[in-house]
Parts: sequence; C-alpha cells; structure tokens
Amino acid sequence: MKTQTPLKWVFWVVLVLFLSWDWIESPAIDLRNEPPAIALGSGKAPAGGHCAIAK
Repeated sequence: MKTQTPLKWVFWVVLVLFLSWDWIESPAIDLRNEPPAIALGSGKAPAGGHCAIAK
C-alpha cells in the first residue's frame, strides 16, 4: 500500500505542472468576443455542425 503514495504525488505534481503550462501558454480570453452561453433568440445564425451545411 505504500507504493501508491509516491504515485499520488507524481500524479498531482504532473497535473499542476500541466495546468500551469496551459495557463501560461494560452492566449487571453477576450470576453467581448465570446459567444453568449445561451444564444436562443439572440439573432445569431448557427454555424459549424453538420446540420448547418446547405443541401
């Protein structure tokens, strides 16, 4: 049972390092350019998915 303790520490250290790296390397979020969380009735046209392709 003692072998799990170092593995837990390794997991948490790797997770914290990854999240720190991601935070540093990611571009800043432009809150004014983000789409609304719920865009129902907002007048914005749907874009993206397979159902938006014209047939």
